[in-house]
Amino acid sequence: MEEKVLPACAVETTLTLIGNKWKVLILRDLMNGTMRFGELKKSIGSISQKVLTSQLRDMEKNELLIRTVYAEVPPRVEYTLTDTGYSLRPILDALGNWGRDYKNKLANKKPL
Repeated sequence: MEEKVLPACAVETTLTLIGNKWKVLILRDLMNGTMRFGELKKSIGSISQKVLTSQLRDMEKNELLIRTVYAEVPPRVEYTLTDTGYSLRPILDALGNWGRDYKNKLANKKPL
């Protein structure tokens, strides 16, 4: 297996792994447990099948999630976070808290 070269900066390393909105939304939805491809696509909304597939493959390669294929007709594929994926929960919680605070700040701002 080829050794992965990661950035020296820890923040940049994290952003390399989860630095787009699709990956963050995939993580958000999988924090609640295993989901099938169609469930993920529906819960995320405006993501295309091609982009979702690409993001899931990249996250699997980076060991953030596990893809399980069941030998059924039609085939059933499920995605589950790994322990590494679940370890991102505090980051997602912090993003959510910051977003709520920001929205509240804007809502309570008095017009000039």
